[in-house]
Amino acid sequence: MADRMSTRLRYDRIRDKGAISRTVNGHLKRKARASKAARMSKLIQGGKFPYTPAIQSWISAQLGLPFSQITEADAKALVKK
Repeated sequence: MADRMSTRLRYDRIRDKGAISRTVNGHLKRKARASKAARMSKLIQGGKFPYTPAIQSWISAQLGLPFSQITEADAKALVKK
């Protein structure tokens, strides 16, 4: 039978592994956000207004407005940034 760890050691291990996991996942998420921004920018440049729901959602999140209040000029200006 395996020896049991003390509660404190177990929680310390959980805390430490969580911190490492958040760091690793943060780097992966940063890469994924950059990749998605590039992909969406390319789709906006080549597409016609109104865009597909996925692009609409991304534009809304970037501008902080509902898509119904966003014009094509706003979307094109977002890509130029």
